[in-house]
Amino acid sequence: MLMERLLSLESWKRGLWTIVRLVLIIGLSFVILYPIIQKISTSIKDKADMYSPIVVFIPEHFTLDNFKQAIAIMDYWKTLVNTIGLSTMTTILTAVSCAFAGYAFARLKFKGSNLLFAGVILTILVPPTTILIPIYMNLKDFTLLGLVPLLTGGKSINLLDSYWPFILTSITANSLKAGLYIFIFRQFFRGIPKEVEEAAYIDGAGIGSTFLRIMLPNATPSIITVLLFSFVWQWNDSFFTTTYLTSSKVMSTQLTSLPYNLQIMLEGGATTNKDPFFMSMVQDTGILLAILPLVILYLFVQRYFVESIERTGIVG
Repeated sequence: MLMERLLSLESWKRGLWTIVRLVLIIGLSFVILYPIIQKISTSIKDKADMYSPIVVFIPEHFTLDNFKQAIAIMDYWKTLVNTIGLSTMTTILTAVSCAFAGYAFARLKFKGSNLLFAGVILTILVPPTTILIPIYMNLKDFTLLGLVPLLTGGKSINLLDSYWPFILTSITANSLKAGLYIFIFRQFFRGIPKEVEEAAYIDGAGIGSTFLRIMLPNATPSIITVLLFSFVWQWNDSFFTTTYLTSSKVMSTQLTSLPYNLQIMLEGGATTNKDPFFMSMVQDTGILLAILPLVILYLFVQRYFVESIERTGIVG
């Protein structure tokens, strides 16, 4: 009789704990997803629904006019192609350069390597705003240590408003969050047994061939992690992108100028009053359009992403 009561008590506790966990998961999921749910709801609302006290999430008058206006103002399809191209280019170049740097710090011991790696960690800790002005001035009057003026008759080159700042910072492992990517590769390569490299050296392989044929194929989890992180962060970056680019149409610059372009459209159209609620609707729709490709990307690669994060954490 006592055993039955104890088993019943344990079963009751497990059931209660299951309910508590379910409530916590639902609550946290709602907090995380609420901004996206709110933007989806706003994007399909008619202007009249913004003033209706009975409309919260489900619109009374369904419309796609907000999407049409946001797409037209942002020149969405051209902007989408440009953003995909920029993010893909910087992602590949960053992954390659950071993989080389991470392998060097993990396996190649040279004088000052610890000091250089401390500098890499420092780039993670230092806010990018503190080094923005030197980077901006260097790219505005690019001389490449005085070599460019020798070739151009004493003139420097202005690399701003082009993709060259992204290319140069990516191939030198100095792009957005590059310090973190180097750290990820270093920790992963350090977790690979040294006997694997020694066996390759005995077979006559050099450092380069060992890295390309042995170490890099085994670093698939860290490569996937860096590729996804780099792509998403470059896609969402507005700090460096709006600094380097002014006329090129990418998501960051178009979202930044969306309120201004919307005001121009309202002043030139039939609607002369700048309704803040209407402007907020179109702006939320533009933000939703900007993050939609990332959501679609996550639906396809989330399984590989989770596996790569887990394996990177175990090996590191």
